[in-house]
Amino acid sequence: MADTSRRSTGIAGLDLALDGGFAPGTSIVISGSPLSGLELLAQQFWESGKRTGAYLMYDAVPGEGMTDARGMDAATLAGAMRGERIVVDSLSTLIAARGIDAAVGLVVEDTRALIEGGANIVYLLYTGFHGPFEEARIMRAVDIFISLRSQVNGNEFERTLAIEKLKGADVPQRVIPYHITAKGLELSTTSRVV
Repeated sequence: MADTSRRSTGIAGLDLALDGGFAPGTSIVISGSPLSGLELLAQQFWESGKRTGAYLMYDAVPGEGMTDARGMDAATLAGAMRGERIVVDSLSTLIAARGIDAAVGLVVEDTRALIEGGANIVYLLYTGFHGPFEEARIMRAVDIFISLRSQVNGNEFERTLAIEKLKGADVPQRVIPYHITAKGLELSTTSRVV
């Protein structure tokens, strides 16, 4: 039975894997390549809350309803966060601009009051842009770590989502196939044992 206190991710299959969605008061990293659909997952989470939280666009020109966070330091980013559903797009750009210590400080210290108040903060992290030490520090700092991976098999893409860290709960032992559609990510209702 799904926990009704959890916030929907905006994706039914991911909600199922997370027993109803994200527990309030958690920090989440979605990791993947720029073409993996991680931005779509973040937008689905934000939009499933009727855009009542903050979507801080650090990487590019913000879309409708998003906050222009380009050039902000970590403290200013934290000050711009509001609501229960917050997205930082992306933590990778913050690391490149301000360093790993600023990024970890944002995740652990600068947003502590928001997390303690029950907010969910989703951070995007691009794979292949950071060294193993930086990635490990981010992985340790967050409550939930989700990886999106893609592989080419013959003439087809195989995309899988893995929940690699789930603080206070058993980590699912399965990867979940997903597809990128015009509406966003769709997760398969069947999974594969890893």
